[in-house]
Amino acid sequence: MEPSTKLSKRLKKVASFVLPGSRFADIGSDHAYLPCYVCLRDPSAYAIVGELNKGPLQRARQTVSWNGLTDRIDVRSGDGLAVFHRGEVNTVVIAGMGGSLIHTILSDGEAHLMGLERIIVQPNTDERNVRQWFSTHGYSIIGESMVEDNGRIYEIIVADKMAGSQQLTGKQLLFGPHLLKQKPDLFYRKWEKEHMKQRHIIDQMTYAKYPDNPKIAMIEKETKWIKEELGHDCP
Repeated sequence: MEPSTKLSKRLKKVASFVLPGSRFADIGSDHAYLPCYVCLRDPSAYAIVGELNKGPLQRARQTVSWNGLTDRIDVRSGDGLAVFHRGEVNTVVIAGMGGSLIHTILSDGEAHLMGLERIIVQPNTDERNVRQWFSTHGYSIIGESMVEDNGRIYEIIVADKMAGSQQLTGKQLLFGPHLLKQKPDLFYRKWEKEHMKQRHIIDQMTYAKYPDNPKIAMIEKETKWIKEELGHDCP
């Protein structure tokens, strides 16, 4: 098996942020494609794969075995960050889950993060929730990227442990501090669609029998932010 033929464009981008020689945990790995991809290309890397359910756990073990990596990738059964001991890894990867779930995994497993240097996340939704967690737990977002895979746009957020906390504005939490500066083409494509969705939601809520005015005001504020950042490209 050649992992590069199985690894999606999305996961290749995630893998690119794993530093050489890392000891990392891939939480909810699903088939262990990402850790195999990294370890086959970096002989100094070591990985722990965490899976809660029996099916994915078995598939991950098969992938690791087929690639001859059982000495450098340890597949473990467990919930969230509980699959590794404190100080056992220096990097955590959590990809392909909702932002609220990633937030919960990090919060519930906070005791396991002692000594951790880097967290790499790829939320499918609610990226702001993860950025908020980083900003209040001593992690600074040092890199962000966007990738399109199978017609969907994903954001990847990389945070390193720093002294103190990183204070982010409302706009930075929503758009991402680095993406807000870089504004790649995918940034415009994503937020043009989001702007249309927001306008539709506001219209629906405004004409509801009992409008939720505070929520409408919040969405209107964010819609204004989107329009400001997209400039003339936004109606």
